[in-house]
Amino acid sequence: MSKLSIGIVGLPNVGKSTLFKALTKVDVNIANYPFATIDPNIGVVSVPDSRLDALAQISASAKKIPAVVEFYDIAGLVRGANEGEGLGNQFLSHIREVRVIVHVVRIFKLGEIIHVDGSVDPLRDIETINTELMLKDLDTMQKRVERGVKDAKMGDKKKQEELKILERVRGILEEGKLVLTLEEEVVNTPCIKELGLLTAKPQILLLNGLESEVGDDLREKIRELGFSYVVADLSQPVLLDGLIEQAYKTLDLITFFTTGPDETRGWTTKRGALAPQASREIHTDFESKFIRAEVVSTEKLLEAGGWNEARDKGWIRTEGKGYEVQDGDVIVVRHS
Repeated sequence: MSKLSIGIVGLPNVGKSTLFKALTKVDVNIANYPFATIDPNIGVVSVPDSRLDALAQISASAKKIPAVVEFYDIAGLVRGANEGEGLGNQFLSHIREVRVIVHVVRIFKLGEIIHVDGSVDPLRDIETINTELMLKDLDTMQKRVERGVKDAKMGDKKKQEELKILERVRGILEEGKLVLTLEEEVVNTPCIKELGLLTAKPQILLLNGLESEVGDDLREKIRELGFSYVVADLSQPVLLDGLIEQAYKTLDLITFFTTGPDETRGWTTKRGALAPQASREIHTDFESKFIRAEVVSTEKLLEAGGWNEARDKGWIRTEGKGYEVQDGDVIVVRHS
């Protein structure tokens, strides 16, 4: 399923729980000391999309169900988390469950809110978190390579090829590099993907402070890492729709819709997904039982004023299994 899940990570007291509260409006425990978050708080956030409201209106839908994002507020990591320091291992395991990491980095100046390392240094903090993630991945890879060596000795050529990939990924981590720096086909190899490696997940850096506090050295570091970033002053009420939009871009996700008198609903799928794959988001059986899809863009459906009117204008197309679903498509799936 392509539901978007985001893990919020960072050092203690950088604004993670404040961000979570701003996003989800869930009242979590925000305290001025490390480890205020003992379990990951999970919040479900609607994806902001004006198209949903417009479609629900013309279909006179009884219900309106947006696409959603799950946010996991994961407790602050500290140096040594990979070895269990702080509440390390417990929370590193939670990060495995998410698809993208929002890494909150403090850039606001030292004041009443203490910093776990005694000073504000975003470059150091980014390195601390990524080092912990890499060390945890290296531990995972070491164990997996040891198993791979035993499997390869059995003479299975597939297992021998697999071992080469495993050793390559381990080598990258030993060099102090993120798994995400490898080619996509390596990262997506089944033997690697199944491990849920932490540094194989894309990151969005949320810089907590003012735009004027983002130094050129920090921008350059983020470019080197290949990550995107947003700046938000979490001490102020702030709209964070841009963070969700950035997460969609980072994972190359799109939204398509189903609409009718019962409900209008947004669904998330990967850009480039073919109609049977996308229809699986609606129901798991639809992919194997897919026959065809009736499709119209949201814009055309709204212009026509309804499904029947769009059909009368010849704007509703019949698409087969090879159709690539587009952002904003409104779809009716025909299945066996």
